[in-house]
Amino acid sequence: MNRTTPCVLLTGFDAFGGEPVNPSWEAVGALHGARIAGHRVVAAQLPTAFGLSLAALRRALTAHRPALVLAVGQAGGRARISLERVAINVDDARIADNAGAQPVDVPVVADGPAAYFATLPIKAMLAALQRAGIPAEISQSAGTYVCNHVFYGLMHATAKRRGVRAGFVHIPYLPEQAARHAGAPSMARDDVVRALRLLLRTALATRGDARIAAGAID
Repeated sequence: MNRTTPCVLLTGFDAFGGEPVNPSWEAVGALHGARIAGHRVVAAQLPTAFGLSLAALRRALTAHRPALVLAVGQAGGRARISLERVAINVDDARIADNAGAQPVDVPVVADGPAAYFATLPIKAMLAALQRAGIPAEISQSAGTYVCNHVFYGLMHATAKRRGVRAGFVHIPYLPEQAARHAGAPSMARDDVVRALRLLLRTALATRGDARIAAGAID
C-alpha cells in the first residue's frame, strides 16, 4: 500500500485479567491494511500495562504520523459500543496490570491538566451507529485502569500535534468470553468490526460534531 496515503491508527490491547482474548485487538487487528475514506488503516497492539502501553503508543504515533487515532478497549459488562467523552489524569487500578503494576491515585502525566475531551465527533459517530442498528452510547467515564491511561496519554500527545484528532471507544465482551461470565452481555466480532469501520468513516467525514435530533442520544 502507498505509504504516502494518509493514515488512521487503530489501537487495541492484549488479553488481561485471565481472559483468553481481548476483543479490542480481535476487532482492531481485523482492520489492519484496510482502506477507509481514502485513508489506510494501521493497527497496533498495546500491552495492558501502565507506562508500557503509552511507550508503545508513542512509537506508533511517531512511526505512522496518523491524521486520526481511535483507541479501543474491552469493557466487560457493558452491552453497547461506548464512545468515551473524557479522559482523566489519574491511574487507580482495582487489579494489577499485565506487568504486575497496581497504581493507586497516581497521575497519568505529572502536572498535566485534570482532563481532556475526545476530539472526535462523538455525537455524529453515535448517530451513525444507531442508524445502522448497532447498540451504542456516549460514556462519561473511561474508568481509571489502563484504558483511561491510554486515552489520557493519547489526548496529551495529540494535543501537541496539529490537525490530529483522537478518541477512545470501549466494546463489550465477545460471545465466547461472555460464556465464561454468566449473564454478561456481548457483541459478535463481525459487528464490532462493522462498527469500527462506520466510526472511522464518520469521523473522517465530519470535522465538527453534527447537530443530533432530540432523542438520538441515550
